[in-house]
Amino acid sequence: MFALTIAVLGIAWLGAFVNLLTATLAAASLALYILAYTPLKRRSPVALYVGAIPGALPILGGWTAAGAPLDAAGWTLFAILFLWQLPHFLALGWMYRDDYRRAGFRVLSGGDTDGRLTARHAVVCSLALVVVSFVPAVVGLAGVGYLIGAAVLGLAILGWSLLLLRGPTPARARQLFLASVAYLPALLVLLVLLPS
Repeated sequence: MFALTIAVLGIAWLGAFVNLLTATLAAASLALYILAYTPLKRRSPVALYVGAIPGALPILGGWTAAGAPLDAAGWTLFAILFLWQLPHFLALGWMYRDDYRRAGFRVLSGGDTDGRLTARHAVVCSLALVVVSFVPAVVGLAGVGYLIGAAVLGLAILGWSLLLLRGPTPARARQLFLASVAYLPALLVLLVLLPS
């Protein structure tokens, strides 16, 4: 009841004092997380991709809360957050696959005995993240300095993913996880400090 009350009050607050679009995005994030992602975790590894949607909606809500429309720039931020979560969680899922299995969560790494499937997914998702991280420069959110920084950061996270693919171990999964933890704030700082 407490969680439901504060969720309703928070969404109402956003609608009344920010704007209805931001409130709608917050409501969608909450609904997707509770009604889709949470039950799906026990049924399918697809939950990773479903859960990345409510995980990425808050940056879009921040974008619209600042008065910006749902445009290419806002959706680019959403795409970066969406794609970032994938190698981040794939690494975490590989590190703690036994714990997830015991808890009844169907993560990709749960049935991946040698880690190759998880690592391949991490490489593909990291590559997609690298490509999408260049889009802020294309849509006018950032300049050349950002683009150079994004390329360096992207090569780093892709490199950690490739190392995991080369030899999936918990230690390499931890390295990818930690690299992803450093990657996102570094990329966002570049975006703030090096606008177009």
